[in-house]
Amino acid sequence: MKNDVSILLDSFLYLWEQQSTFNPNMPIRGFMYFGKMYDRYITENSLNIYGKMLIKLPTPRYTVLYNGVEELPGFMQLKLSDSFINPDCSGDFEWTANMVNLNDGKNDDLLNNCRPLKDYMTLINEIRKNCKTMEFESAVDAAVTYCIEHDVLKTFLLKHRAEVKDVCITEYNEKSFVDGIRAEGRAEGRAEGQNEKGLAVYRNLRKRGFSKEDALVIADISPDLVVDED
Repeated sequence: MKNDVSILLDSFLYLWEQQSTFNPNMPIRGFMYFGKMYDRYITENSLNIYGKMLIKLPTPRYTVLYNGVEELPGFMQLKLSDSFINPDCSGDFEWTANMVNLNDGKNDDLLNNCRPLKDYMTLINEIRKNCKTMEFESAVDAAVTYCIEHDVLKTFLLKHRAEVKDVCITEYNEKSFVDGIRAEGRAEGRAEGQNEKGLAVYRNLRKRGFSKEDALVIADISPDLVVDED
């Protein structure tokens, strides 16, 4: 899976990353990506960062291409300073990720002027439409077939059909896994909250003279939670 695309063009270092889920941490991720690319650039060009002469580096351009289902503006600037524990509006330490929304009605002019991006979104939209009536793997397969038949990414899909399916399915499975972890976390959080409330009720009942057994039943909590309470 190739998530990042970078290119050095006319002394600009461009990096594009596609995201199907909104991530506010893209500035710090981009900062780290560019650090690695600058390190490679400095090494390959034998530049001396410890000397008295100011070395020249390619100007960074960092763009995040978003195509998720969450409703977001057509364009957003995500800033590293938003992550700082102590707010800093000086601009002295900043790194920016420009996020472009590729969904319908957000940046249609861009898509109409960039055939590969438009075709890519056609594939994604077909998958989403098919998912309403099909299992995900079948939805991807049908979308790929549709695109080939309608000359959408046809040459690429004919050559890389199996790889495209694997990438889509892997990304879907990873998202489902992450969503499942989040759901478990929320459930555990609710359970912990209920346990805390139950313990408070239990302790109050005990102070009022209720037996341990009766207090446990009324508070509806496990005896394991009060092993060290008495």
